[in-house]
Amino acid sequence: MRQVRTTSAALLAAGALLLGAGAQTASAASDTQAPGMPLRAAAERAHLKFGTAVNTTALAEDADYRRITGREFSSVTAENVMKWEVVEPQRGVYDWTAADQLIDFARAHGQSVRGHTLLWHNQLPAWLTQGVADGTIDSAELREILHDHIKTVVTHFKGKLYQWDVVNEVFNDDGTYRDSLWLQKLGPGYIADAFRWAREADPKVKLFFNDYNVEGVNAKSTAYYELAKQLKAQGVRVDGFGIQGHLSTQYGFPGDVGANLKRFADLGLQTAFTEVDVRIPLPADATKLATQADYYRGLLSACLGSTSCTSFTVWGFADQYSWVPDVFDGEGAACLYDESYRRKPAYEALRQELRQGRR
Repeated sequence: MRQVRTTSAALLAAGALLLGAGAQTASAASDTQAPGMPLRAAAERAHLKFGTAVNTTALAEDADYRRITGREFSSVTAENVMKWEVVEPQRGVYDWTAADQLIDFARAHGQSVRGHTLLWHNQLPAWLTQGVADGTIDSAELREILHDHIKTVVTHFKGKLYQWDVVNEVFNDDGTYRDSLWLQKLGPGYIADAFRWAREADPKVKLFFNDYNVEGVNAKSTAYYELAKQLKAQGVRVDGFGIQGHLSTQYGFPGDVGANLKRFADLGLQTAFTEVDVRIPLPADATKLATQADYYRGLLSACLGSTSCTSFTVWGFADQYSWVPDVFDGEGAACLYDESYRRKPAYEALRQELRQGRR
């Protein structure tokens, strides 16, 4: 997932434009293709929420980005503005401004909202990480801080979200627990605690695991499968398994995606693709874009083939706002639209797949 440092001041400045976004009717000069059926309309016919992560600064400042966000997607995820460093930059001091403005935009456009994310090892506020590092926050106090944060955040958004990414990226690729400060100070029991506390704060929202490199059956996804079984046996309610879906065309398409979805469905869990993008080695060309379209289509096809798969979210839709070039040297062009808002073959591949409906 994208790691971006965004100051509260910048968010406040950008947010002033969001409340009026519902009236935006401007057309992109470069978006010359006839829109046709939006992705969200095709997805509705397939009984699927089709979403995007939202860059709230772009939403405020870029009219074309705002128009496409409202037109194409039935679900939105805050790319950064619900993460800990943004909503609680100082201990006990919460800033809901940007997140609330995104919810207002979603309401104005008839969109649902995914919460992202309550517990992660990244994008934590300095007061927390420094306090743990220098010993001024001990294990008992850290557990209290985590409880207070989850309770406060989930309560604030109660009734406004349909899914929460509760516990994010807790396993390594080999299936061992990630050596985060949470594991070091609280032990693996922090995961069950996070789900219990989120459930207490909002009994109705769906609570998810979320991770990358878990599309198919492998050591990492199996670790989540076993953990889900353990938590279920302990009476801890987990509603869903979120598969991020960050792929690259230079690697093969993951195998056993459908089988992976099925085994979680058999446990009684919903599944969702939560952060889909498909990066390619640059420069892009027609062959690479065709492969990219096949990868996008492959994930969506697996989702549509599983009654447990309730939402499909791309991690942004426009290349100029993608996180990929900043993290993967020599790769990019990962989104459905290029930097001039021209739709790529992947866009039409997804629309055609959605129009075929559930399998």
